[in-house]
Amino acid sequence: GGLALAALLGEEAGAANTDASADHSNPLAPKAPHFPARAKRVIFLFMHGGPSQIDTFDYKPLLQRDHGKPLPFKRPKVVSSETYNLLKSPWEFKQYGDSGAWVSELFPNVAGIVDELCFIKSMHASNSRHGAALLELHTGSDTFVRPSMGSWITYGLGSENQNMPGFITICPSSGHGGANNYSSAFLPAPYSGTAVGAVGTPAREAKIPFITNAKTPRDIQRMELDFIQRLNRQHLTGTGSEADLEGRIASFELAFRMQTEAPGLQDISGESAATQKLYGLDNRMTEDFGRQCLMARRLAEAGVRFVQVSHSYKWDQHQRLRRDHLQNAREVDRPIAGLIQDLKGRGLLEDTLVLWGGEFGRTPVAQGSDGRDHNPEGFTIWFAGAGVRPGFQYGATDDYGYYSVENKVHMHDLHATILHLLGLDHTRLTYRYAGRDFRLTDVHGNVVKDILA
Repeated sequence: GGLALAALLGEEAGAANTDASADHSNPLAPKAPHFPARAKRVIFLFMHGGPSQIDTFDYKPLLQRDHGKPLPFKRPKVVSSETYNLLKSPWEFKQYGDSGAWVSELFPNVAGIVDELCFIKSMHASNSRHGAALLELHTGSDTFVRPSMGSWITYGLGSENQNMPGFITICPSSGHGGANNYSSAFLPAPYSGTAVGAVGTPAREAKIPFITNAKTPRDIQRMELDFIQRLNRQHLTGTGSEADLEGRIASFELAFRMQTEAPGLQDISGESAATQKLYGLDNRMTEDFGRQCLMARRLAEAGVRFVQVSHSYKWDQHQRLRRDHLQNAREVDRPIAGLIQDLKGRGLLEDTLVLWGGEFGRTPVAQGSDGRDHNPEGFTIWFAGAGVRPGFQYGATDDYGYYSVENKVHMHDLHATILHLLGLDHTRLTYRYAGRDFRLTDVHGNVVKDILA
């Protein structure tokens, strides 16, 4: 009994990912991973709405051949309206690079860096509704408000830059869960994502507000803040632990420190003309998303642990697939390729994990005459960078691209793999709340070891 109790207490002590070397007075202080990490940081390129796997990276010759015919097997439940017969992709596919990966003509620039990419073509998820699917992708739960993966990662590792938030999301979506997709939920407030701009805000105007104070000298600001913090801590002494107040104390300190670094990070005027062109800032169509990608590189380079950029709610083509998927791809293709090339050229791709994807895919059967419905049964994401096998493809959907059938990867497996690449054991990264230990992967998840370099 004594031995069992000692083991249980040891597990509980380790569950919170405590680190004897960590500065516990600063929640964003760097923390040691559970084991040597391949990645130090993450950039998530989120394609809100659900890009079609069979029109981008999952080539299906039989779908082209059998266009207009009925689907030869039972389809899953759909969420929108009646779907019809098979609909071939309007775009041609070709093989690229030494890896011979198939890429549609929608992504000519990404095709040029395809040997840097690691495709998972057997993703599947639990929910076909946008709101629940976004929550599942970002938090691991499609039914409850839970901490986002960016928050879990920052909680587990802290931040490399004490003058910036550990988790920043640029122009995030306001719908389909909104702030719940980047909140820390029951984790302490410092691990929540900091939104810079919002959906509909041009990226050039997406700035951290009130970051400079021309009226009050810094020494006077410091005196004012010290007085406020002293009052806050006195109140905290009387009330005991209070998450909201503790979060406010930490956020005040971080906001003060951000004045020294954030203005310079947000100013891209020092970037060379060649670099700005690489991201597509010289083109009206690519300038907005290109600016987001360039800011993501600057933030990652400065030590921000998790950066998300969002191509917000543009990929939901229940109709006008040909027109709108083409427009969407033109907006993001060049900036994405530019980001990968820039990271590699600076040596950052070696320890930066890049993730591309949406909340689900699309059906191979038509919705109306020129659209596709939601499809969480089988879709594609890709990684690039630290710790994954470049020029590699894992898993497969069926002959028409509807269901994942080979080496299926669930959202929980995706999250477990991301944490593993960052040196975190997803079963040990836990937080006790409401009487139980929670984790990003709940009680599920397996690391996809075959994609590891």
